[in-house]
Amino acid sequence: MRSSPVTQALVVFRKELMDWSRDRRSIMTVLASSLLAPVIIGVMFTQLASRQRQVEDVTIPVVGAANAPAMIDWLKQQSGVEVVDGPADPQEAVRTRREDVVVIIPEDFTKNFKASKPAQIRLVNDSSSQNARPKVQRIRGLLQRYSSEIGSLRLIARGVSPIVASPMQIEDVEVSSAQQRAAQILGFIPLFVMIAAFTGAMSIATDSTAGERERGSIEALLVNPAPREAIAGGKWLAGTATAMLGVLVTGSLLFALFKYIPLQDLGIRFRLGPEQLIRTLITVLPLCPLIVAIQMYVATFAKSFKEAQSYLSFLMMAQMIPGMMATMNSMPSKAWMYYVPWIGQQTLLTDVLGNKPINPLVFVVVGVVNVTLAVTMLRATSGLLHRERIIFGR
Repeated sequence: MRSSPVTQALVVFRKELMDWSRDRRSIMTVLASSLLAPVIIGVMFTQLASRQRQVEDVTIPVVGAANAPAMIDWLKQQSGVEVVDGPADPQEAVRTRREDVVVIIPEDFTKNFKASKPAQIRLVNDSSSQNARPKVQRIRGLLQRYSSEIGSLRLIARGVSPIVASPMQIEDVEVSSAQQRAAQILGFIPLFVMIAAFTGAMSIATDSTAGERERGSIEALLVNPAPREAIAGGKWLAGTATAMLGVLVTGSLLFALFKYIPLQDLGIRFRLGPEQLIRTLITVLPLCPLIVAIQMYVATFAKSFKEAQSYLSFLMMAQMIPGMMATMNSMPSKAWMYYVPWIGQQTLLTDVLGNKPINPLVFVVVGVVNVTLAVTMLRATSGLLHRERIIFGR
């Protein structure tokens, strides 16, 4: 009794998964690609938060402190500030990274200060140093605050209210939530999740098409009394399973990791809970079948495994373009964006991370669009398996 095409597809599915599970390099590739994003994001934000905490206790090297005793006393009274003598050669010390920043107070500072003239202060720093930038900003902010206070006292001494120097008062009325603003800053997270879906399926998509074509085993497989659609469908299901595995691992690790990253030290108020995780998976998982179907279609044209990897590398770069564009340029969400693969997922995930209200029907329609396109690409791949040039070409 001949089995149904669905049963035959499941047989191919089990066979591809068994072959994949025996290849340790493929498993390590999926795990490594899934762990890459959480590790990079965790290390990056932990370092940034640590650098920001170090700025709270800042040591200021000052050359010519005796030229401005009142300002030095004011600096010493500020929380977490320590003033020390500066090096003999400030520029060389900053250039060689022995000091992050050095404050130079010229000898004519007191003379100009008492005459109510602008008294110059030099801030020696290296703007190319990422580590020194928060410290420089903190010191510049302290000096600007001191200058503002002295300016107000001078006006008061002359019988003028400091309010006169501020003819306008600007008040910001923020309509977005802290979560939505943080989602714009962390807009690269959806890109990493979608890359995990792409890399998770690459090994099966390439090996089950171009790999079998290179080894010559595809002819033996196609000799079996099974329709091409069942064979391609089984391979597609196996690739979809590994792609979804990559998304699940990456998404779960990212959401678990953000509980331990001190974002509050960076001034970011951001919350990732089970609701955001579930909505993220609902958004990305329907994209996995389409990614695998496109990978299989492209890889079927390749005559070797390496050639297929080259094709898919370019395809992955093309997939990253919408995400990078959305990260660099905050584009307003429009209705048509939700239904375009990749762009729709990027837009939806930004809304999900920002806790924006989303109609549940949007998730359903987006999923149906992606699965429909995936089935269309799968049928096109099945059609390629009828061509002699694809089956016997080397």
